[in-house]
Amino acid sequence: MTYPYFIAGPAAAVLMAASGAASAGDAIHGQALYKTMCMSCHSIDYNGVGPAHKGVFGRKAGSAAGYGYSPAVKSSAIVWSEKTLDLWLTNPEKLIPGQKMGYMVPSAQDRADLIAYLQQEGARASPATAAK
Repeated sequence: MTYPYFIAGPAAAVLMAASGAASAGDAIHGQALYKTMCMSCHSIDYNGVGPAHKGVFGRKAGSAAGYGYSPAVKSSAIVWSEKTLDLWLTNPEKLIPGQKMGYMVPSAQDRADLIAYLQQEGARASPATAAK
């Protein structure tokens, strides 16, 4: 007779890292990553070199107002979710050939943390709407 088992503690972390599986995202670490990896081109609230990330979840790719997307992104059928953002951050060109973002996030955990931060910020009121 076999019994189910589980592994906890450091051994589980080693197995997860070896398998490439990321644990749940950490929004606090994601915020730090966003500041160092993303803010040279993006803002949560405003378009810059890249589009604003406010409200990205559930939004069709290439549809944020006031940003000049590549034709490839505008014509894609992608809707941003945890899964599509993970694929995007893994390799934007593979997800949407012809796009113009030249940056990848190779770490699955970093991607999960960035996505958790974007989810948290999506629930926050923007400065323009908070003032009303």
